[in-house]
Amino acid sequence: MAITPHIVVLGAERATVFYREAFGAEELSRIPTPDARLMSVQLRIGDGLLHLADEFPEAGVLSPPSIGGTPVVLALEVPDAEAVFTQAVAAGATVRQPLQEAFWGDLHGQLEDPFGHRWNVSQHLRDVPHDEIVAAAARAFR
Repeated sequence: MAITPHIVVLGAERATVFYREAFGAEELSRIPTPDARLMSVQLRIGDGLLHLADEFPEAGVLSPPSIGGTPVVLALEVPDAEAVFTQAVAAGATVRQPLQEAFWGDLHGQLEDPFGHRWNVSQHLRDVPHDEIVAAAARAFR
């Protein structure tokens, strides 16, 4: 069993290009509709899959800008967070949280893509005992 995000964007064709440039996505398949929208584009990013689709407002299928944002963050665990972050920003992503060493032992930052989706980019630096992470989280979220 696996979970695969299926995200909705304004401009699936442009998003496919962005994800290729930003994260090295490889397109595996696409399903166009007669009106030139894309019902589904299947991408591989690293070891994971991502499906994306154009908006279909008539079916209630809307992107983050159309609904006022997103509560979802997509996470990429990568061997070189600085390289991925730099590449994604060069492709058009906006920095929401700059890369920094996080209390849980990762180099971590957050980007927003041009389509309103948020992406955490993390590189594991060191193992931190669970009790230390819990204590640091308690201090961070007082």
